[in-house]
Amino acid sequence: MDRNLALEFVRITEAAALASAKFMGRGDEKAADQAAVDAMRKAFDSVRIDGTVVIGEGERDEAPMLYIGERVGRKTEDSPAIDIALDPLEGTTICATGGVGSISVIAVAERGNFLHAPDTYMDKIACGPAAKGKIDLDATPAENVKRVAAALGKPVEDVTVMILDRPRHADLIQEVRKTGARIHLIGDGDVSASVAAAWPGSGIDLLLGIGGAPEGVISAAAMQCLGGDFQGRLKFRNDDEKARATKMGIKDFNKKYTIDELASGSVMFCATGVTDGPLLKGVKTLPGRQATTHSLVMRSATGTIRTVEAHHHLDRKKV
Repeated sequence: MDRNLALEFVRITEAAALASAKFMGRGDEKAADQAAVDAMRKAFDSVRIDGTVVIGEGERDEAPMLYIGERVGRKTEDSPAIDIALDPLEGTTICATGGVGSISVIAVAERGNFLHAPDTYMDKIACGPAAKGKIDLDATPAENVKRVAAALGKPVEDVTVMILDRPRHADLIQEVRKTGARIHLIGDGDVSASVAAAWPGSGIDLLLGIGGAPEGVISAAAMQCLGGDFQGRLKFRNDDEKARATKMGIKDFNKKYTIDELASGSVMFCATGVTDGPLLKGVKTLPGRQATTHSLVMRSATGTIRTVEAHHHLDRKKV
């Protein structure tokens, strides 16, 4: 996959971030998300790719744009065929309340290298490069904490585990606390949380818990670029979700997916901050209809990680 596409995808996440940032703190989740979707969809039209959305806003009957199966890009005879996993605004509630860490994110791979996951839940575990190959979704939370501690060469009480603050995680939280490990609870931001588990200096050593399956695939792509590890198992809420999964080709509802089964081959990951977070700064508005954005670009083929700080003249572009 052409490395020059990375900058094109950054422009797409920048457009979505700039559009949704207008609704930061205004309390309207739907408006913020729709602004991000509209801007991202329009930005795709200028990129020379034969793209298919495999992880998107939902299935066609639920999402008018950027739905699973939608074709995007400006297709020509020599356009590369790629699969796209995206979340125009990860953390809609975060953006609407002016909270910490909402982002616009895209992961891309050559055709057929992303799991086609339905819009359901996923049980997840993620860690950084030092503990790669040591974690196991089938092991207990306590065992995984101990394995990560051993891999990092530090006592269990110095291990920090990130978990979504949800009622469904009450037992998980108690199990982790019994080990003596520290816990960082977050309200939203599944992808950012996974990236944090492998990001140098984040202070996060392990991610555990149930979140969105689409975000799981995007997270696996990010971990491929960072050299970390990720496993996931789909957690269906009803028979309708199982039926949709069957149509997507999923046969084993209890399968534990490795990182290579979720995202494989040459992968790119791009994200732009919407609100300030631990990994990316949010959109900043400046006098004279100007703004700045802060983005992250990663490639699995080389392991290269770039940050992009851009200064935008909004009067000269349509956002």
